[in-house]
Amino acid sequence: MPKITFIGAGSMVFSAKLVGDILSFPELDDSTIALMDIDADSLEKTARVAEAMVANEGLKATVESTTDRAEALDGADYVLNMINVGGTEPFENEIRIPKKYGVEQSIGDTIGPGGIFRGLRTIPTMLDIASDIEELCPDALLLNYTNPMSILCQTMFEATDVETIGLCHSVPHTVEAIADYVDIPQEDLDYWVAGINHVAWFLEATHEGESIYPALRDAMEDPDIYERDTVRFEMMDHFGYFPTESSHHMSEYVPYFRTRAETIEEMTGTDYAERMPTATYLEGWQERSERRDDPDLDVDLDEVSVERSEEYASRLIHSIETDTTRRLNLNVSNATDAITNLPSDACVEVPVLVDGTGLHPCSVGDLPASVQTFPQQHVAVHRLVVEGALKNDREKIHRAVKQDPLTAAALSLDEIHEMTEELLTANEAYLPELN
Repeated sequence: MPKITFIGAGSMVFSAKLVGDILSFPELDDSTIALMDIDADSLEKTARVAEAMVANEGLKATVESTTDRAEALDGADYVLNMINVGGTEPFENEIRIPKKYGVEQSIGDTIGPGGIFRGLRTIPTMLDIASDIEELCPDALLLNYTNPMSILCQTMFEATDVETIGLCHSVPHTVEAIADYVDIPQEDLDYWVAGINHVAWFLEATHEGESIYPALRDAMEDPDIYERDTVRFEMMDHFGYFPTESSHHMSEYVPYFRTRAETIEEMTGTDYAERMPTATYLEGWQERSERRDDPDLDVDLDEVSVERSEEYASRLIHSIETDTTRRLNLNVSNATDAITNLPSDACVEVPVLVDGTGLHPCSVGDLPASVQTFPQQHVAVHRLVVEGALKNDREKIHRAVKQDPLTAAALSLDEIHEMTEELLTANEAYLPELN
């Protein structure tokens, strides 16, 4: 059975969830699970949980752990990537410096100054991982969970020979939300979703053959439901389609919601800082880091069991290993022109058929005119970031930040230039050497 390697396995909660997903399939329960992280203490905690799963459930799987990436990758069939490069300092810089200038990022890991600089500091390590894969397990499939998803996957498509797929849980989470809003069973919602990661759209959403959009618009009129997802309901109301990313996330991908506090107050009647505060992901990450560094495991190993979550990785691996056909929304190269009004070198999030023969992106055609501009804007930024990183081109990084929709709505060109220079200086130790 397959060897499945986790790079960045020190993130115990997420890694343990994915290990449990894999082991929940009887056909995969004798896999070799190779856990790798540069943080030996965090890695040990994840390994203990994974070993407890195997022991408690009486499974045949083998759990290995190592701080040596080459050892973990040697002979791997699948590589799950969930690394975080640089730790707290650059993350804080990516949020605090833009905030000082007036760019209010809620998450800052996908696009905007935060996403761009997170991508820049992660790309060199991704290329190192790719080099190891090409040498030690050239036929392995890389399943990337690390953000910024589109920037990193596009880099891998362009600069490596590693077969790469990007995985994100925003689509199943949105399915759960929509089903709740219109009061239907989640499993009965049929959908067709496409765009780019975090900026994709429910182009179709049906229940028993009928569109649920009329019911979703009715649900929007309920103040209690509306206030649970203000930005996404507003985007649907004005542009016709429900987006895949949470309101908190979506608010920083477009120029409408995060430049004036009164806009949010008028729209929701809720205090701006409470509804969509700045830096919530950073602060939550810091809290989780403190808990992770606690010497006590804080997990009852006797109670650890195998459960299957909504994450796609285990289903994808199971489909390939058992030739079971599934349709999953994944991040892939647009080389097949799955979305015909986005560039063929973009990373797109589309329905993909997965079976024993591999991955087969579905043809979506054109995105509707009312929403196509949003991913097109971000794809242009992604292109500049990837070129800037691969060619060590400082000017392309400046141009990427200047074309970000939220940044452009908040600052002048000169202010953006000054902010970018400050970010480059503050994060110099974590970035590729730019000319």
